Amino acid sequence: MTDGPPSNDGGWQFGLPLAAPPAGVDDVPVPARMVNEWVYCPRLAYLEWVDGEWADNADTAQGRRAHARVDAPKGALPPPADTGEDAPPFRAQAVEISSERLGLVAKLDLVEDDDGHVSPVDYKKGRRPHVAGGAYEPERVQLCVQALILEDNGYRVRSGFLWFAASRERVPVVFDADLRARTLSAVSELRLALGTRRIPPPLENSPKCHRCSLLTICLPDEVTFVRTGALPRSPPPAQSGARPLYVQQPGARVGKDADTLTISPPPPRHGQDGRDDDAGPGVPSVRRVPIGDVSELILAGPVGLSTPALHALIRAEVPVAWMTSGFWFLGATGIRGPRSAAGRLGQYRVRESTSERLAIARGLIEAKVRNQRTILRRNWRGDEAAREGVLGRLRHLVARIPHAPDSAGLMGLEGEAAALYFRSWSSMLNERSASLPAFAFERRSRRPPADPVNACLSLCYALLTRLVASALEIAGLDPWCGILHADRPGRPSLALDLMEPFRPIFSDSTVLTVLNTAEIGPGDFVSVGPGCNLTTHGRRTLIQAFERRLDQEVTHPAFGYEITMRQLVQVQARLLARLLKGEISHLPHYMPR
Repeated sequence: MTDGPPSNDGGWQFGLPLAAPPAGVDDVPVPARMVNEWVYCPRLAYLEWVDGEWADNADTAQGRRAHARVDAPKGALPPPADTGEDAPPFRAQAVEISSERLGLVAKLDLVEDDDGHVSPVDYKKGRRPHVAGGAYEPERVQLCVQALILEDNGYRVRSGFLWFAASRERVPVVFDADLRARTLSAVSELRLALGTRRIPPPLENSPKCHRCSLLTICLPDEVTFVRTGALPRSPPPAQSGARPLYVQQPGARVGKDADTLTISPPPPRHGQDGRDDDAGPGVPSVRRVPIGDVSELILAGPVGLSTPALHALIRAEVPVAWMTSGFWFLGATGIRGPRSAAGRLGQYRVRESTSERLAIARGLIEAKVRNQRTILRRNWRGDEAAREGVLGRLRHLVARIPHAPDSAGLMGLEGEAAALYFRSWSSMLNERSASLPAFAFERRSRRPPADPVNACLSLCYALLTRLVASALEIAGLDPWCGILHADRPGRPSLALDLMEPFRPIFSDSTVLTVLNTAEIGPGDFVSVGPGCNLTTHGRRTLIQAFERRLDQEVTHPAFGYEITMRQLVQVQARLLARLLKGEISHLPHYMPR
C-alpha cells in the first residue's frame, strides 16, 4: 500500500498506486509543465489545467523573460535513426513533442546531441539551489517527463540539464530508476485527478502559498477555515491602486492615446461652447487617465467607446461595464475569468437541487437580516424603547429563517424584515436630516424611486450589482443564473443573490453617511412625474462616497484579518464558486457585530 493523492477532506487516502489510462483520441494532452506544478502543489496544477485559472505575478513575468530567447524555434530535431554515435551534432530549440502513452505534450526549450543520445535542457529563471540532486524535485521531475516523452518517440535519453538564468549555471540531471518511478507516479496521480474532477485540498501551513500567483484564487487558508476552523495566517494580497473610472455625461466619448484613455465631452450644441472654466475659449476640456490606473471602466447611458480603446482595455484585462443612464447593469466586456466551465457546471447542478438551493438561500437571507439589524443598532437615534422593540422583532425573524420550509416562506420572512427595517430608516437620520421633508422615508420604492432616499438607495444598489456581477464572472460563475432570485431577461440574478448580505453594509451605510454629513442635500434631486432622480452633481457625489466605502478596511468577523470592502466582494465570490463546486460545505458570510 502506498500514499495516494490528497483527498478532498484534507487528509491522505491510502490505496493501490494506479496508472492512468492511455489518452483517448478526444482527450486534450496535458502540458508537461503541469507535472511540475503537481509535484510542487497538486491543487495548483488542478486549478490551472482543469479550472483554467491563471494570474500573473513577478515570478511568472520573470519566468517568461527567462524563456524569451528559447521560445522561437531554431534548428531541427532529427529523426531518432539520425541521432546515433556517428551522427553529426545538433541543437534544436523550442521543440514540441507529445506522448500518447503518457497523455502529455511538451515544448522543450532545447534538445541537443549527447554522444549518441539526446539531452533535454530546461530553462529556469532563478539561481541554482544548493540542494541534493542539484535542483528541487519538481524541476527534476519536469525534465524527466521530457525525457520520457522523447523515449516514447524513439530517442535514447540518459540525462538532461537545468539551466538557471539568474546564476548562469547548468546543472546535470541523471534519469535514474528512482527519478523515473517518481515521475511516472506523478503523471498517473495528475491524470487520475483530472479524470475524476476532484480538486486536491489546499496545502496546510505551507510557505509556498505566499508567493503563489493563484493565492487570491485558491484561497487556501479560507477553504481550510471552512473545513477545519483553523484561522487564516494572513489576508489575500492587497489589490493594486487602480480604481474604477465612471463616465456618465451623455454624448461623451472615451478614446485612446498611447497608454492613456481620453474622455472627451460631447460637442457643444448651438449657442454653447461646452467648456470647463479652465479650458481655452470654445475648446472642450479632455480628461486623460492612464490605463494602468483604471481597474474597471463604467459607461452609463449614451457614452461612446472607440475600438482602439476597447482593444487596449481588453489587452490590459480591464473590464468595461455597460449601464443605462439610471445605472441599471446591462453587461460587461473584457472580463477575464477562468478558461473553464467547471464553476458554471457546479452552479447549474446546484440550481437543479431544491434542497441545496434552499440551504444557500437561507444563509444569504439570514446574513442580510443580521446586517440590517446591525445597521439599525449602530445608527439608531430615536427612542430607546422603540429601538429594542425593532431589534427584538428582527432577532425573532433571524431565528425563524433557518427553518423556512421553502423559497416562498423564506421570501416572506425576508419581506417582513425589510418592511420593518425600512420603516425604521428615519430613526437613523440625524436631527438636521430628519427635519427635512425631502428625506421623509417609510418604505422602499423602485422603478421609479419615489423620493430622494429611494433614489440614493437605487443608485447604490445598482453600483453594488455591477461590482458583484463582475466578481462572479471573474470567479467563473454565471451572474444571470440565480439561486434565490428567479431568472428574468436582463436581470443578473446570481449577483442579486450574493449582494443581499452586502446591501445594508455597503449601500445603506453609504446613503446614511452622505445624508447625515450633508454631502447630498435636497437640491441634489429632481422630480419628474412620480419618480425622483439625482442630479449630475448628486450622482457624482454619491458614487464617490460609495467608492470610498469600498476602500475602507474592515476586520472579517469569520477570518479575523483586515481586508478592504472591495477585496471582500472578490473573496466571497470565490468562496461561492468553491461552494457550488462542492469543495466546501457552507459559505461564511460577512456579518460584522
